[in-house]
Amino acid sequence: MSQRPALAHAAAALEAVEGLTATGIGVFVGVETAVGRPVDAASAVGVTVLALIGGVAMLAVARGILLGDARSRAPGVLTQLFALPIAWSLWQSGRPEIALPLGAVALAALVALLSPANTAWLSREVDDDREPAGTDS
Repeated sequence: MSQRPALAHAAAALEAVEGLTATGIGVFVGVETAVGRPVDAASAVGVTVLALIGGVAMLAVARGILLGDARSRAPGVLTQLFALPIAWSLWQSGRPEIALPLGAVALAALVALLSPANTAWLSREVDDDREPAGTDS
């Protein structure tokens, strides 16, 4: 399977949306911390740094999925598995306007990443590295 499946595009796009959102939150919190008066400056700086690092990492994972790098599948799945309990926590906190989109994106990305077509496409380079049966090394 040499052609990129549509679900790979979907998984990469959803991961990129999450990465851009996290990066945007990091920039917003950083600007608000620098300009305003945060209640706890250390926490605000920590949130800024974590959001920026996490956002950039998610964008790198999205790029890897789009390029067909099999190593990007596990971090992509982990991202979604972390997002689901966060969405549930937001739901229980009375924030459905954030919980529902986050949960929907996480579920859709998880389905796209774990789809049989995407699995076959991402595992093709692993199969290409194996020696043909019957050859002696």
